[in-house]
Amino acid sequence: MNYPAMVRIKQHFNTNSIQDIPAAVRSEIAKIKPREIIAPGDNVAITAGSRGIANLATVLAELVSELKKIGAKPFIVPSMGSHGGATGEGQKKIIEHYGITQAAMDAPIKSSMEVVEVGITPDGVPVLMDRNASQADHIIVVNRVKPHTDFKGEIESGLMKMMAIGLGKQKAADHYHNVFMRLGHYHVLTSVAREIIRKCPIAFGLALVENQKDETEIIQAIPANQIEESERELLTKAKAFLPHIPFDPIDILIVDEMGKDISGTGMDQNVIARTVIPYHQVPTNPKITRIFVRDLSAGSEGNATAIGNADFTTKRLVDKIDRQATYMNAITSSCPEAVRIPPYYDSDREVIDTALNTIGDIEPAKARIVHILNTLKLEEMMISEAMLSDAEQMDHVSIIGSPGQIKFDAQGNLISDL
Repeated sequence: MNYPAMVRIKQHFNTNSIQDIPAAVRSEIAKIKPREIIAPGDNVAITAGSRGIANLATVLAELVSELKKIGAKPFIVPSMGSHGGATGEGQKKIIEHYGITQAAMDAPIKSSMEVVEVGITPDGVPVLMDRNASQADHIIVVNRVKPHTDFKGEIESGLMKMMAIGLGKQKAADHYHNVFMRLGHYHVLTSVAREIIRKCPIAFGLALVENQKDETEIIQAIPANQIEESERELLTKAKAFLPHIPFDPIDILIVDEMGKDISGTGMDQNVIARTVIPYHQVPTNPKITRIFVRDLSAGSEGNATAIGNADFTTKRLVDKIDRQATYMNAITSSCPEAVRIPPYYDSDREVIDTALNTIGDIEPAKARIVHILNTLKLEEMMISEAMLSDAEQMDHVSIIGSPGQIKFDAQGNLISDL
């Protein structure tokens, strides 16, 4: 096969990441005046989700420290719907992977799938809450605010979703995703979260926004009664920070890894502009003919939800799939299409050869190929020589080095240094 030459490029982003995370957390919490909300001896539940959020362990540890200064008794609640195979131990294992352990946090981790009903929405949807959190004197909701991979609205993924889906555990996630099909994501998430704010002791929210480099750009503490309004504003900023692949069209997109720690859909559907789920909403560009995902991230813990968005994959990825965790996530979210396994091969070379034969009447050497680490880290990537002229016309892109041949190891797998 006459493969195209590849060259590394770098996107230049205008970012202003927070350099002192603990200081920023302390500053934001001080604005809330927690001593006027939380009394000495009060039990405080703090949410911890399943996404790979930058600096999450540092943020949570500092939050715990500040609560202890006023004599409160904080504990961490893994809050991630059906992830972790929908077991308490599985969810605890996920946050431990991010460094959120009892020792590191100096606070208990209370992980359970038990929920209680705390209210009902105007549409008759039951509002469910993690039992441990429901028994606390206060709840602090922590999450990253970002564009959702599945739908568009004024509120997408953030504090409101964490209250509805994260704290609702598998039972709520399963029910709400079915209701989504009738009432829509935005309507259900916001109506459930509003009821939680009205009925439950939400002390405040701590919202995190990341920039294009996967760094913490904003940390904002928000009073409970201002969460919805503030999250709308933060989502607008988060969308402006969303990194993307600056080429269109693309014949083949090679993705080194997918995973739940990277995106709820393994590969962010906002980046790949693709979904196999009929009722999901994704961008129309870039147009990508074939997607080849090479591996599953370690942080995904075997969950390969949305592998169905790929056209090709490898046996090594398939061998890492935890079917229980993957199927539980897909069925809970009413997306069985998402776990259809595409054709898979023993080596990357076999996949690339096959993919090049399925992109139309294009000579392999002239194929438009983009190679990325994952859909979260898009500052640097490899592009084929056919796209070099496009890159040269982009003010925010630098070309690093000169084109070189694709390299494979002895097993026929790509040698990638992304």
